[in-house]
Amino acid sequence: MSATRKTLKVTQVASATGRTRDQRATLVGLGLNKINRTRELEDTPAVRGMIAKVRHLVRVEGED
Repeated sequence: MSATRKTLKVTQVASATGRTRDQRATLVGLGLNKINRTRELEDTPAVRGMIAKVRHLVRVEGED
């Protein structure tokens, strides 16, 4: 069986400078640490939660 997994394209659009330590760690966990860096991540509840925590620092494409 070939199941296609849904992905989200997440781009960092704002600096982590001056943010809390846990927000910076969340960006690193998403694979982001510089402005305009983009990662394609699997759409899971864990990733959605991380995105929600730093929603003011990232842009998400591929959402329904």
